[in-house]
Amino acid sequence: MRLVIVSGLSGSGKSVALHMLEDLDYYCVDNIPAALLKPLISHTVRGPEDTYPRTAVGLDARNRPRDIEMVPDLVAELRSGGIGCEVLYLHASDEVLLKRYAETRRKHPLLAAGVSLREAIASERRLLEPITIAADLVIDTSNMGVHALRELIRERIDRRLTGRLSLMFESFGFKHGIPGDADFVFDVRSLPNPYWEHTLRGLTGRDDAVAAYLAGHAAVGEMLEDLTGFLTKRIAEFARTNRGYLTIAIGCTGGRHRSVYIAEKLAEHFRRIHPQVLTRHASLGLS
Repeated sequence: MRLVIVSGLSGSGKSVALHMLEDLDYYCVDNIPAALLKPLISHTVRGPEDTYPRTAVGLDARNRPRDIEMVPDLVAELRSGGIGCEVLYLHASDEVLLKRYAETRRKHPLLAAGVSLREAIASERRLLEPITIAADLVIDTSNMGVHALRELIRERIDRRLTGRLSLMFESFGFKHGIPGDADFVFDVRSLPNPYWEHTLRGLTGRDDAVAAYLAGHAAVGEMLEDLTGFLTKRIAEFARTNRGYLTIAIGCTGGRHRSVYIAEKLAEHFRRIHPQVLTRHASLGLS
């Protein structure tokens, strides 16, 4: 039995995530009152028949605060009872959410007379904080399109082996902002920058010429050795606590060369040890 609770800020992609899970044969229920979670779970996940082996439930801020506050305790209770329960939380930056609402012209669920859209978003963040704290996987969709989010849901949730830690090595550019879903953030801007080499500027850290350039500098090898040693210990600690997901973000200035190379090399190393290692390059599609 597997239960995924999907929550997050309005406009961050909850519906996309639920639709993807539905396509992956999850029985999905959206916008259920949090107070009805227990009866629903009793009927589906804990039902006498194996009718709903995989269930996903969408929760948003249109709940009483005290009902949202009880979600972490319910998750703990389910896990202690042997139910595989995961909490997925999606969010995005205020500016991105404001832009999305301007484009779709939809009404924010907490918008009311005398309340601005920005204030409604801030209120929603506060209301959902208990779920944020309980989340197993947090996804920042600020720089993510619909298709990228759907594929990420497939890779990280549907293909995750039960009881195994899913590792994501994510490169990014500091000029685009630090990802809001990272468990660890490492800065590699101290390394030699291929951007200043005219022949390498238009390439990325996945290209052989850039890889050869970076591999030729001792500082890059030392950085990789330091990060590998640190993460080996930390990942083992997370695995022992039955953590389901871990996201390691590597940043350089633009997110095209150094961070991409380091993320790929770390992923290559840890794939020899862990069966579920993914990479994502958040800034490669950005200018």
